[in-house]
Amino acid sequence: MTDHQTPPIIPLPLFMLSLLYGGMACIAAVLGNKLVAFGPFAVEGGIFAFIMLVVISSAIAELYGKSTADRLVLFGFIPILVAMALIQIVIALPGASFWSEESRMAYELILDQSTRLMFAGIVAYGTSQLLNVFLFTRLRASVGPMVWLRGAIAGMLSQAVDTLIFITIAFYGIEPLGDLIPGQLIAKVLLSLILVPPLITICVRVSRRFDRV
Repeated sequence: MTDHQTPPIIPLPLFMLSLLYGGMACIAAVLGNKLVAFGPFAVEGGIFAFIMLVVISSAIAELYGKSTADRLVLFGFIPILVAMALIQIVIALPGASFWSEESRMAYELILDQSTRLMFAGIVAYGTSQLLNVFLFTRLRASVGPMVWLRGAIAGMLSQAVDTLIFITIAFYGIEPLGDLIPGQLIAKVLLSLILVPPLITICVRVSRRFDRV
């Protein structure tokens, strides 16, 4: 007779937040193909998914500890890399006979990225998200338990680093970095300041309520 081990129980909020994190990690690059007007600035649409990544990783660090949040960020590379590979496979496959050339070109224009852009995105993702978890956790000693304030500070700094890394790797030697970085930097920092505090407050409160249930 075979002994059956009881599988580890994963808290429902952690399970749901992890699923959402993987989805946001995959969709960020697709959303980033559109430039969104933010006042006088233009920012790639992927910033909204990245802000959700900041919120989720910070919430998990608050609820389940820094090591769990760090593992989430590292495991986040898996759906990103798998999604990139599947996109390239689908692009390489022949299209249906009734699919127009215009549709094929539009599809590839939106989804196909150069190796340099993909590398820039991966490096920026890993560095900024791990930095966000580190800062959010360390700030507890000086700021206290105010998750909205710690989230705002960590989110703004990590998104600033994300912008500097991505634009430098993606466009160094191609475009003048001095023209690209300031607008992106200001827009991402302001969006993080506006969106992260309420989102992380809601995320932590709802998760704690589910944990109690």
